[in-house]
Amino acid sequence: MSFVADIIAQDPVGMKQLRAARTLGLPDWCIAAGFVRNRVWDHLHGISPPREPADIDVLFFDAADTSKEREVEYEKRLAELMPLPWQVRNQARMHIRKDLPPHRSTSDSMIYWLETVTAVGVRLEVDDSLTVIAPLGTDDLLGLRCSPTAYGRTRLHEYEARIASKGWRELWPKVRFAD
Repeated sequence: MSFVADIIAQDPVGMKQLRAARTLGLPDWCIAAGFVRNRVWDHLHGISPPREPADIDVLFFDAADTSKEREVEYEKRLAELMPLPWQVRNQARMHIRKDLPPHRSTSDSMIYWLETVTAVGVRLEVDDSLTVIAPLGTDDLLGLRCSPTAYGRTRLHEYEARIASKGWRELWPKVRFAD
């Protein structure tokens, strides 16, 4: 188990959220973005318990059903289990918004996010083990570095605006931000 998985496994709230998401039985799924980044950076900053992200990003990949209605249905099911700000998104349709080639998988879609530290997800397997999905690796996340992805470098203004609007520099003062 990787260090990222170890951090998530030690968080009973995060594990409960992963169990809830697993009940949906989604193909190629994970919970990513702030769910992982916040917990890892809080852990590395000695913040306990970890702060909750603004929302919980559940990703999956299902090219057979790319309807927005299905995502809303999944969010309602999760909210019934745990009343939280769930955001469920089928990565098979996310390329349309960004005018990109179709994604091949959940992992493939994550390389088009703005920063490397957000492109990390975890999935709770049926045997309760955790799988880390990190198409760009976890070095930046664990090294307290925030860098734009290759896609993010083509949109540096969006990358910088996102960091500023989220207040990451203030929340995690040990993190070094690249541009």
